[in-house]
Amino acid sequence: MDHENAFKQWKRQCFSKVDFSKKGNIDDEIYPVVCLINDSSNYFTTSSCSGRIILIDGLSECSRVQKQNCSWLFVTHQKCKVADVVLGLQKASGNAVFKFEPFVLHVQCKDIESAKLLHSVAVNSGFRNSGMSIGKRGKIIMAVRSTHCLEVPLSHKGEILVNENYIHFLVQTANQKMAENVTRIKRFYDGLQAVLQADGSSSMATCKDKTTKIVQNQHQRKTQDSVIEDSQIPANKFSDSEDYLETSLILFS
Repeated sequence: MDHENAFKQWKRQCFSKVDFSKKGNIDDEIYPVVCLINDSSNYFTTSSCSGRIILIDGLSECSRVQKQNCSWLFVTHQKCKVADVVLGLQKASGNAVFKFEPFVLHVQCKDIESAKLLHSVAVNSGFRNSGMSIGKRGKIIMAVRSTHCLEVPLSHKGEILVNENYIHFLVQTANQKMAENVTRIKRFYDGLQAVLQADGSSSMATCKDKTTKIVQNQHQRKTQDSVIEDSQIPANKFSDSEDYLETSLILFS
């Protein structure tokens, strides 16, 4: 099978996969971005998260792979309130960590040139930690990401380490980062829309129907035992895991 037909097959397979994330569907804030990318003949998304503010209990005692064993005290994909964080922290019995995680998007690209184009848009939009990995079977995955993060421990063995004034400061800081995150997403969407329309590989007329189908598939969730951390691992990574055994990271300058 030639690479172009293989790419089309991978795209069809990805759209039929079940989303094992906690949320189970595409975040509203990046729905237009995902729609735009999946409508292009040169790309399709494999995982995404619009950005989130979370409070997790027991994070330091859990490995990344077994993160579902930790307690999620609070999570939002929008700005948060001090009262919500305080309420969540009162439920902590271990080591609670307050985090802001920015927008992340994994996109499989048809070829290197498509990946370079996407990378250029991402970097110019503020996602300067973006890069590309190539699997042994030729899968090209572009990761759109940044280092615009925040991670602060708030309790140890159930004992709260900070006062409410400091929590107020953290929430204010996280909300500022979330606002900047939204600005970057909008900038990324505008830039991507411009280059795809110029390239002629995307047609917004069919975009809505295609992405609706993806969302419907992602709502078909399996049991809670299968849940993993949302949007950190591509949905098709499990069925083709051997393709990811040897990858190389390329950061375009």
